[in-house]
Amino acid sequence: MWFILVLSIVTVSVILERGVFLWTQAARRDPAMVRRIFSLVEKGDPAAAISAGENSGDLVAQVLVEGLKHRDTSLTEAMLEAASAELDRNNRGLVVLDTAVTMGPLLGLLGTVIGMIRAFGVVGAGDLAGNQLAITGGVSECLIAVCFGLSVAIIAIVPLNWLSSRLEKIRRQLESAMTRLELLLRKE
Repeated sequence: MWFILVLSIVTVSVILERGVFLWTQAARRDPAMVRRIFSLVEKGDPAAAISAGENSGDLVAQVLVEGLKHRDTSLTEAMLEAASAELDRNNRGLVVLDTAVTMGPLLGLLGTVIGMIRAFGVVGAGDLAGNQLAITGGVSECLIAVCFGLSVAIIAIVPLNWLSSRLEKIRRQLESAMTRLELLLRKE
């Protein structure tokens, strides 16, 4: 049961940390800056686009600026590296939540096995007359372990799925912006 308690504390901590991260990131998003970068590149002024977007907190703008800084040598590689760093920051904690979804029920099952061993140990001792409470306590321990193990998994699976879908959405936004920038620069 202690393992399940530790797992639940870690799971809730990760969920809270990801919530604060996403709130901060949403506040930093600046689609107008991304449009401005594209507009300046389209007008043939990549240097102005770099200057405009260099201090932006928007992750798409940061990736585009990184690519523009290296447009003469390795535009695509620079953008891929910057996008990879952003995706890594957004991916943090998902492994912990995935582990909680998998491990919660397994720890509950382990608690069930331990509780049943204790209950059958009492039955095996042969003195059932005074130990009904010990038997029912072991069965109760089994049910509590399963309940808490499943609860951790249930609590973790919704944020895990939501964060995974959000990560995929960010990946698509970055790919779209990177492709658009490459096409605009080819026109020059």
